[in-house]
Amino acid sequence: MIYSVLHTTTFSYQPAVRESVMEVRLQPRSDGPQHCLTFELEVSPAANIMQYRDFMGNTVHHFDIAGKHSEVKVVARSSVEVQTIPAINAPDAGSWDDLDRTVASPSPNDDYWEMLLPSQFAKSTPQLEALARDLRCERRDTPLQLLTELTQSMFETFDYVPKSTSVNSPIDHALESRQGVCQDFAHIMIALLRPLKIPCRYVSGYMFHRDDNDETKYRSVEGASHAWVEAVIPNLGWIAFDPTNNLIGADRHIRVALGRDYADVPPTRGVHKGDAQSALSVAVTVSPSDAPPPIQLPPTLVIHSRPTPRTNRIDYEQQQQQQQQKLLVGRTEKVLSFRAQRGTLVSPPAPRLCCSPASARPL
Repeated sequence: MIYSVLHTTTFSYQPAVRESVMEVRLQPRSDGPQHCLTFELEVSPAANIMQYRDFMGNTVHHFDIAGKHSEVKVVARSSVEVQTIPAINAPDAGSWDDLDRTVASPSPNDDYWEMLLPSQFAKSTPQLEALARDLRCERRDTPLQLLTELTQSMFETFDYVPKSTSVNSPIDHALESRQGVCQDFAHIMIALLRPLKIPCRYVSGYMFHRDDNDETKYRSVEGASHAWVEAVIPNLGWIAFDPTNNLIGADRHIRVALGRDYADVPPTRGVHKGDAQSALSVAVTVSPSDAPPPIQLPPTLVIHSRPTPRTNRIDYEQQQQQQQQKLLVGRTEKVLSFRAQRGTLVSPPAPRLCCSPASARPL
């Protein structure tokens, strides 16, 4: 199947700001069963767009808009081919011992240690540990059986409620209320699995919902970006698990970026000069390439934010920098300890540290 994706992001400022610097992760990946055929990125006001690949191989575009402006509009158009994924054959999946051997001796293109460590949004808490006990999240049966049951259990345990949490909400907010959005469910599932030594990563992208031949009702919002989990299954490799919709390895999913959690892969991230109230709106359309041009849906996400008071901004920024440095040092020490145990002392690439007044989040 070939899908066409239209992703429109609009930042509005009142009063106008003097300069905006932004990076975006909007280009679908070309790996596995997926290939990005075409990609176009338009920015208004006009800007010189540059690109690079981050440490997970995601394509990142970045630009600087100088001068006074009251709006920034980013439009990404993609054409993506997603091959049909064959049904998973449970007998082909390996055991826990097979998983341990896979992690201990990865292929040259795989390094699982980053995806075994706690991360900014996917880390253990007392409430998470209580959930793990309730769901019997332990090394039992086979890794595939556990992940299949966990995907369904999370689908049944949590209600999907848009805007019930924010982009920076810790997992305890969703754990306490038993409701959230796809970002929360992906973080919770990752935090449950990593202590069991199952490498898993956060996936940001899209999902195709409409199909006249499919009467299934999906919980995730049509017209928004999406998030799910990929985990290593012995003998099968990285397999997709979507706890929001109770899906496994579906070919309706379009992968844009991979990371340890949302902090690695926000669709947009940036800063601007000037005190201003800001509003962020996002609209996404996913359709088969041979379908009639879709009607542009209204924004499914609108975020309003106020400027940080000047008297508190310096203290706040210093605290953020200190917290980021502590996270980076702690993560580096853990990775070095893991790698020392298996005889290699190669330091991991440092994550990009960047602040944002508002970021789009998957729903």
